[in-house]
Amino acid sequence: MMVERDTVLLRRWWRLIATRLAGAVSGEAGMSTAEYAIGTIAAAAFAAVLYKVVTGDMIVNGLTDLVQRALSVKF
Repeated sequence: MMVERDTVLLRRWWRLIATRLAGAVSGEAGMSTAEYAIGTIAAAAFAAVLYKVVTGDMIVNGLTDLVQRALSVKF
């Protein structure tokens, strides 16, 4: 009788451990290395496009004009 009880408890314990480990392994809480690489490349590409837009003649001339008009305002 005691052996049966111990066996049942042991089986329950192993089932609990297996269930928790399966849940921990199957969860996708973070990014993998490939996702980090793709995210880094996308961020670098966005930064390059943004740099080109901001340093373009139209933006630089517009910002220069805006600053000159702001500084030449008479109070």
